[in-house]
Amino acid sequence: MIIATGVELRAGSRLLVEGASFRVNPGDKIGLVGRNGAGKTTLMKVLAGEGVPAAGTVTVTGSIGYLPQDPRAVDLSVTARDRILSARGLDRVLRELREAEEGMAADDARVRDRALRAYARLEDRLHALGGYAAEAEAATIASSLGLPDRVLGQPLGTLSGGQRRRVELARILFGRADTLLLDEPTNHLDSDSIWWLRDFLRSYQGGLVLISHDVKLLEATVNRIFHLDANRCLIDVYNVGWKAYLAQREADERRRRRERINAERQASALLAQADRMRAKASKAKAAHDMERRARRLLASVEPERRPDRVARLRLPDPAPCGKVPLAARGLSKSYGSLEVFTGVDLAVDRGSRIVVLGLNGAGKTTLLRLLAGLERPDAGEVIHGHGLKLGYYAQEHETLDPQRTVLEHMRAAGPGLADGELRTVLGSFLFSGDDVDKPAGVLSGGEKARLALAMLVLSSANVLLLDEPTNNLDPASRERILAALRRYTGAIVLVTHDEGAVEALRPDRVILLPDGVEDVWNDEFSDLVALA
Repeated sequence: MIIATGVELRAGSRLLVEGASFRVNPGDKIGLVGRNGAGKTTLMKVLAGEGVPAAGTVTVTGSIGYLPQDPRAVDLSVTARDRILSARGLDRVLRELREAEEGMAADDARVRDRALRAYARLEDRLHALGGYAAEAEAATIASSLGLPDRVLGQPLGTLSGGQRRRVELARILFGRADTLLLDEPTNHLDSDSIWWLRDFLRSYQGGLVLISHDVKLLEATVNRIFHLDANRCLIDVYNVGWKAYLAQREADERRRRRERINAERQASALLAQADRMRAKASKAKAAHDMERRARRLLASVEPERRPDRVARLRLPDPAPCGKVPLAARGLSKSYGSLEVFTGVDLAVDRGSRIVVLGLNGAGKTTLLRLLAGLERPDAGEVIHGHGLKLGYYAQEHETLDPQRTVLEHMRAAGPGLADGELRTVLGSFLFSGDDVDKPAGVLSGGEKARLALAMLVLSSANVLLLDEPTNNLDPASRERILAALRRYTGAIVLVTHDEGAVEALRPDRVILLPDGVEDVWNDEFSDLVALA
């Protein structure tokens, strides 16, 4: 259970939420909604104990399973299986059991005796934690999230960003926490995994707070909605499911509008009467009383909700370039003994549209990082053509420095521009006032996405490498970026699970990984997008 009392949240000096009080009880499945930057991720961190409110208290009873948007700093030498099992401490017990087994084979009798006693104690501990059935349960959860057994045996450092995200989600679900706090859990999941997750959360008995832009997931799982109103800095609580919330919110808006109109009409009549009475000295006090009544009447009704601001997302005007600004020949990449792909050839023509498809772990992000020059291939070469200007959008935003502020990132992206010009660009991406002085490390996933896109605008890039550009964007911002994809006249190499992004791109070619097969795009490939 989570009890929040009088919680106030701030981002620097900017007020996000004021005076919020609520409970998350067992069986509550809460959809936490609101536009990007409203404070959803900030509130989630506070509920998880990883942030502190500016005022108020949060009391937690029982265990919490928290999936943040950003990847956690973990030991990358640990295997995926051990990372998942660590949610219940099983990884340590199994490791000590293996050590005890080795001791039981020792020549020294005293060592064997100690190992036997340790083994018996550890078996009791393993049984208390669920035994080998728990290990099988972890494997089932992982498999349902697209992590087969061969991936579970690999160190985290050899996995893609999408696979590591799935490992963290599997770990949280395996942990059987009393309350789950999940921030965009469907990022990097294929359609089968999303279906499985819906069923899992629907049957989950504990409390759940869910941030997601997946409307179908919200429809299938939540029974309450907390709407963070960024304009009023309040949380509106709706004790209904998603579809009923949409209808009730619209009804609330109509009611507020009617009440406001009636109050303004009555106040206007009172003020007009007060003006007429003020002409007579004997009626001055009565006129003043009428004026006060009119003000109280206007103050008693809620202001009409202003529409949420939406970022004016756009992509850069591409600089002139040659016919083939970017190419690759014979690219190969491995991590240790794990071969990602070999012999990939690619030619990015001026203005071309290319989609990269493949299952998680097939090397889609790795290919973009090689093309961007952030990693070196084991074999082959990346060839820069005449006038190439590259823009790279990273799915995990690892190109952002957590210590540098929003404005400092923009200065680096546009070194010849004055701060006033940079602030104008940032304003169109909803960064204003003190927001520009926030370090990138404290930004939400949606804010990082907007900052990365704002930096692209300054790049004059004629080839864009876009890795999951619609992740973490609210529906309105997602529509804006899709419109920007349609308008952009430079070349794009796109990695995405978003079928709408592929439709907006209107690709002319497709690269299938890990084989590196290149083909002309046709609609039959569309079915592979959600599975990629």
